[in-house]
Amino acid sequence: MTVSKRDRSAIPEGVIERLPAYLNVLIQLRAEGAGTVSSARLGQLTSVNPAQIRRDLTHFGSFGKRGVGYDIGTLVEQIQRILGSDHVHRLALVGAGNLGSAIAGYSGLKQHGFVVTAIFDNDPAKTGARIGDIVVQSIEQLDVTLRAQDIRIGVVAVPSEAAQTVTDRLVGAGVRVILNYTPVIVAVPDGVMLHNTDPVQELLHTLYYLSRREGVARV
Repeated sequence: MTVSKRDRSAIPEGVIERLPAYLNVLIQLRAEGAGTVSSARLGQLTSVNPAQIRRDLTHFGSFGKRGVGYDIGTLVEQIQRILGSDHVHRLALVGAGNLGSAIAGYSGLKQHGFVVTAIFDNDPAKTGARIGDIVVQSIEQLDVTLRAQDIRIGVVAVPSEAAQTVTDRLVGAGVRVILNYTPVIVAVPDGVMLHNTDPVQELLHTLYYLSRREGVARV
């Protein structure tokens, strides 16, 4: 079954939010040589109730077989098509420090169709250097480069005080999706999607459950 563009709009937001977790596990299972997976196994690996997984996957058709499971290759193709990761997306990264270098070198990006094709920094000591195959450019080249490469996704990995300025420049250069790796809140105009990725917030979220398990937290 092929999911059409029209079908995509009918998929509930909750399902879309869970698809990346399914996809990550499925790709790993495929790399390990598995051909099929049951909803129970997928549930174990994603911490999602198997019944919920089965409901989610009905949006892709009824190709699961009782006693056999779901075909991993088919599921990967369908989920990638829904998420739009079945083709390459160019990313611009602003910030060539330790965090930026780690993001640029993360192999998981390419695995899902994301390729960092431009890196910028305002530090003269960093511009001209290479991170992988990419030469770090001055921030002054951002607008020209992004428009030339038709980049619509930007990653902000700069000091907190520069986050809003960099975000504004990315938006002005035509970026429509921004991943903010700084701990500060940045503002974006309507029509631009912002995703904040703060490891401290994630740790605080998990700390609550850890504290409850160890009997430290009190309600």
